[in-house]
Amino acid sequence: MKQLKRILKVFFGIIIFLTLPSLLFFGFLYIRYDKDLPSGTKGKMADELAINMLKSLNHDAYLSTDYIEWTFKGRQHYKWYKSADSCEVQWNDFKVMLHLKKPSLSSVYVAKQKYEGTDKQKLIGKAEAYFNNDSFWIAAPYKVFDKGTERRLVKTDKDEDALLVTYTSGGSTPGDSYLWHFDREGKPKSYQMWTDLLPIDGLEASWSDWKTTKSGAELPTFHKILFLNLEITNLKTN
Repeated sequence: MKQLKRILKVFFGIIIFLTLPSLLFFGFLYIRYDKDLPSGTKGKMADELAINMLKSLNHDAYLSTDYIEWTFKGRQHYKWYKSADSCEVQWNDFKVMLHLKKPSLSSVYVAKQKYEGTDKQKLIGKAEAYFNNDSFWIAAPYKVFDKGTERRLVKTDKDEDALLVTYTSGGSTPGDSYLWHFDREGKPKSYQMWTDLLPIDGLEASWSDWKTTKSGAELPTFHKILFLNLEITNLKTN
């Protein structure tokens, strides 16, 4: 019995040792960074701010861009054919030729062999989730007038204009909101996020290292969230 108590004592001691620092660290981050979703004003001024952002990024060039290729965090690889509403999504030994409007019609390959097994729809769903998330990190500024979006003008603590965009439908997590911050030229430099996927509301992610691509579209190649770096490499357009 004494031996069992000793084992349990050591076991729970290890659990506390491993979890307590993590809990304290999360508590620190929560207290420091968690923010309430700001209120803002809909209407002409909010839309004008969104239009100015699009102009700063050469929106017309993005609209005429039919092909975008990139790698996200060195893990997921994409070849997006915009006009065909399709994207080749590849990770590890998996490749999905993803139909964006009708995902169930997508083709799946495992180790370069076409796959029709029981996990086919699961892999399609994973590819769709990857695409929704990772394409947002390169194209989010261009989605501010998408169907189901709401735009609000927000005054920051520094009395600067910021744009709050809420996605009421679409994507993997409808209801998410993003507060865009701009540099002096009106170009996006960061946004704060209120999403179901993040445990802390209002975390800020940088939007930087913009690249003027072959098609003329401006796309970012780097984001930073707290201590996490999100790199976008092998970026190509046509």
